Amino acid sequence: MTARVGERPLTRFRATDDLTADAPPEARGLSRDGVRLLVASEQDGAVTVEHGTFQALGRHLGPGDVLVVNNSATVAREIDGRLAARGAVVIHVGAELDDGSWVVELRTAPDAGRPVLDAALGDEIVLAGRHRRTLRSSPTLRLVAPYPEPGSSPSASGNRLWKAVESGSGGLGEHLAAHGRPIAYGYLRARFPLAAYQTVFGTIPGSAEMASAARPFTTELVTSLVSAGVVIVPVTLHTGLSSQESGEAPQPERFAVSRSAAAVVNAAKAVGGRVVAVGTTATRALESATDEAGSVHAAAGWTDLVISPDRPVRVVGGLVTGWHNSDATHLLLVESVAGPNLTQAAYDAALSRHYAWHEFGDSALLLPDREVGELSRR
Repeated sequence: MTARVGERPLTRFRATDDLTADAPPEARGLSRDGVRLLVASEQDGAVTVEHGTFQALGRHLGPGDVLVVNNSATVAREIDGRLAARGAVVIHVGAELDDGSWVVELRTAPDAGRPVLDAALGDEIVLAGRHRRTLRSSPTLRLVAPYPEPGSSPSASGNRLWKAVESGSGGLGEHLAAHGRPIAYGYLRARFPLAAYQTVFGTIPGSAEMASAARPFTTELVTSLVSAGVVIVPVTLHTGLSSQESGEAPQPERFAVSRSAAAVVNAAKAVGGRVVAVGTTATRALESATDEAGSVHAAAGWTDLVISPDRPVRVVGGLVTGWHNSDATHLLLVESVAGPNLTQAAYDAALSRHYAWHEFGDSALLLPDREVGELSRR
């Protein structure tokens, strides 16, 4: 299932560069759970917005509510290299596919500030070592097809994502483990260690980029939530590379929902508990295991599910999330959970209070009052 190219969210706003969180909160004098939390809730059509810090999340959840979290841990998937006939590039490496090929994106050196869109079929990239030196054992990647298929990039300037195969004496996975670093983008003021890109729930390595909605959680906060009767349920979704272009659908990603996770969610729904997903990744995983009647089943494999008005959420009734760009397909998912009116109110309030954007930024808790799956494009 794919989103229509060019499909856009209803929510309208303009975020400026000065709202970007250019470093982890710890580097800005805050604790992980000290980032701001905007709580937007809806009752009988009336929207209420509250402002606080993430430490107070438990005030807005009750006994029997379920937080669905992603337990995928972030791995080092950024590496320097040289593209034949072009020069230095930064390579972002996404999923390893079933046929042994890899999903890659080429970006401008040295800070991965922009995508390289003029690479061509058959181009080769020689990977560098930890200090940008080409090693004798460095793998070489060859671009063999646009990913996920020809024409899947909305850009008229060229292709962003590629399917690549490796050659050379060193394996790509081993090379990344030895010389790779966390994927980062040009808006960050410095490089940060892999530990800065992990969440408290991340126990299964596999995500190319951090499942960032869960980053503000701490062990102490989780303990207080559990002690208050909030149930925390882990699912797995190994994130691919971020959707960077307007109208670009999320890529297929590996996911797993266990039988026990499905049972807990179904039981909570049966007694009126609210199922709150922590992030778009947990939402995608859980909804990929949900049938048309709203029952969750054990499931695993690749998901190409795109949550949008064409396929709204069926079980998720609330969302902990960061802030997404106005043309991002992730915002379609947010609107599917929260509805366009609540989403618009939340973004208007966040902009007026200068909430911080991107993976190290501030957070939102969105709690609609309607039945899930009833979103209309009004």
